[in-house]
Amino acid sequence: MVLVNPQSGRGQALQLFSGQIEPMLTEASVPYTLVITEHQNHARDLVRETDLSQWDALVILSGDGLLFEVLNGLLEREDWEEAIQTPLGILPGGSGNALAASVHHYTKSPPVWGKELLLSCGFLLCKGLVTQLDLVSVHLASSQRIFSFLSLAWGFVADVDIESEKYRLVGPMRFLVGTLMRLASLKVYQGRLAYLPAPPFTPQNSSLCSSLPFNQKGPPDSLLADLEQPVPDHWTVVNEEDFVLVLAMFQSHLAEDLFAAPGAAADDGFIHLLYVRAGISRLALLTLFMTMEKGGHLAIGCPHLVYERVKAFRLEPLSPEGAITVDGEMVEYGPVQAQVHEGIARLISG
Repeated sequence: MVLVNPQSGRGQALQLFSGQIEPMLTEASVPYTLVITEHQNHARDLVRETDLSQWDALVILSGDGLLFEVLNGLLEREDWEEAIQTPLGILPGGSGNALAASVHHYTKSPPVWGKELLLSCGFLLCKGLVTQLDLVSVHLASSQRIFSFLSLAWGFVADVDIESEKYRLVGPMRFLVGTLMRLASLKVYQGRLAYLPAPPFTPQNSSLCSSLPFNQKGPPDSLLADLEQPVPDHWTVVNEEDFVLVLAMFQSHLAEDLFAAPGAAADDGFIHLLYVRAGISRLALLTLFMTMEKGGHLAIGCPHLVYERVKAFRLEPLSPEGAITVDGEMVEYGPVQAQVHEGIARLISG
């Protein structure tokens, strides 16, 4: 099943499919059914109810938001453990195309953008090789649980993502425009951040939390305490409370041209946590994002940037106003925590 959001990016997803992908599928003798989404959560509702036995894979031609819908629809099914094993493919048709860029990067091929990235992902789809994909369970203040494959952002990155929506017609350039606009009125956000460092830590420490109770299907979260309780003693609590941004990455790329987590892999079992402390200048922050294009931001020695590999984290915003995004989608603003589940989904990749 190929799901296409005709409104994604510059509104050219259908043309991209008919002009680039359809001929590749025909040449490779790959049968498919095309589904054009008609409204928000159309794909989520569809995959939650459909008979998945008729499909070998679910393929998304859109931005990252449509895959977010599909993953959460699969994990809302009664048979979620079997459903989440359905191979998932991504074809870039949106503004950010972060997972598509990550999938291309994992093939160890030189970076490409635009139509070249679409052709690369189309070729991988026709080859049909499958790898494991980590998912991250995210708990919101309302006790809702959602699943993420890409990122969670608070502060500068979330603001740029949301505010740049008005520039969607310019395609990927929307993020550059949004970044420059937000730099002109740089904000500092108050909050608390804590995390469970990645191994080495003792097996006894890693199992001090009992699984959280929840009403949604999906794997249990054994590393998290209730949001209303303190974080476990073996977690690291960040001393600072003034941040410019907090960004949790689950793949290598935040956008086609933002190589945010150079050490990430689709199934590495880690959350790549980056945060920027208050006090950074506008020029230094701009330099950080300019060097992120090639993944060099971690090597420039910025004293305000901190990077950690973690298994779980908790973020508690104290600023009364702000935004949190998950996979580029705005979610409820308030305390949030997350843990990684290693390799529970399947991704068509190189």
